[in-house]
Amino acid sequence: MRGDSMIIKHWREDWTYEDTQILAYDKDNAWKKVILSTNDVKGKWTQKVFQVDDSPRYQAIGTWVHVDGRHQWQSNTDSPLPRRENTERNDYNVLNRGNNIYLTANGWMFEQDNKKIIRSEKGDKLLAMEKGMEEFVKTDPKSFGYVQTWWKQQQAFWKDARETWDVVFAENNYLKLVPKVDDKLLYEQFFALGDQSAKENWSSAKNKENIKKVIDSYLAKAS
Repeated sequence: MRGDSMIIKHWREDWTYEDTQILAYDKDNAWKKVILSTNDVKGKWTQKVFQVDDSPRYQAIGTWVHVDGRHQWQSNTDSPLPRRENTERNDYNVLNRGNNIYLTANGWMFEQDNKKIIRSEKGDKLLAMEKGMEEFVKTDPKSFGYVQTWWKQQQAFWKDARETWDVVFAENNYLKLVPKVDDKLLYEQFFALGDQSAKENWSSAKNKENIKKVIDSYLAKAS
């Protein structure tokens, strides 16, 4: 947080071009690997969003359009419930995201047209719709000296975390994560490992060994 010493690690985004493989959200914290044809992804960019512990969140495909002075990208995909609602309600289990990203003079705007879906064996039922607007403005990085110091200490651990997750993604066509283990959320386990790794100067091999153990403990098998 700017002007404070509080660290809030945000989601990560990877953008890939003409990517034929995505993890599509199903429901109840589960994702399915989907293989697309080259025609399906021709000229398109995939936005891959990962949660604060680098586990998957959602992945969406769309085309960047540059016309009439506007530069925008649109997509539609399913995702878990927003964090703001995940602990507050259980009357729906899938957020179908209509994402529209467009560049502004000082950054970019994220406009959402979302559908709250009840997904069951009988199909999908629309519960409600919502509109969201988030504006992102470029800020002087000098304002965040504290977090830059933190990241220098932690970045080796999180690089190993990403590489470990990549192996898990490659090995599983279906991925389901249990909410808690030993009454702890997955990101709590990761943050504790990251702090311990930085403090004790773990090797990459030790990072990956401990990260894999944590992931395996949260990984449920397909039924």
